Amino acid sequence: MIDFYSWKTPNGRKISIMLEETGLPYTLKPVDLTAGAQKDPGFLALSPNGKIPAILDHDAQGGPLALFESGAILTYLADKSGRFLAPSGAARYQAMSWTYWQVGGLGPMLGQLGYFSRQKDRNEPAITRFAEEAARLLRVLNDRLAQAPYLAGEEYSIADMAIYPWVSAFLSMMAHALPEDVGKLPATARWLAAVGSRPAVKKGMAVPE
Repeated sequence: MIDFYSWKTPNGRKISIMLEETGLPYTLKPVDLTAGAQKDPGFLALSPNGKIPAILDHDAQGGPLALFESGAILTYLADKSGRFLAPSGAARYQAMSWTYWQVGGLGPMLGQLGYFSRQKDRNEPAITRFAEEAARLLRVLNDRLAQAPYLAGEEYSIADMAIYPWVSAFLSMMAHALPEDVGKLPATARWLAAVGSRPAVKKGMAVPE
């Protein structure tokens, strides 16, 4: 059994989607970020950075294993289940490249743009900087999806799970913070519809409710 520590954020929903897709049994352990639960010593013992998501796999090889950082968790669950990440070859490394692209670039840029855009005292240089970089990254995403149905190529993978919660949430709630032309991303729209129609994605996006 896997204990899954999460809250209502795109980073958490990457993992809930993966857990629903693989069918690995898990117990949800909500970490209420609004109440500061991420600072609890028990949670910090599992996730030293004080961020969700985290997992504790009681059935890991060699004994219980705690993991934090969504990219590491996605890779671990893919290897554990034997699904959504090729065991070797180009498809594996394409998936990992796009997963790390999300972790290191798209997520932080969208997160910062969302933060600064919501502040009452607007920091216009920061908003402009993050809006321009977020727009650039979304164009990179669209260009890739114009070449292949999914991020890693022909097959749905952990890269799609990593990116979908961020893009779907941001374009539905924060598109006004981006340049107008970023709304014209046909390949991304096609991909969002395809991924969003998957039953496991619908379930994962509702965890926790």
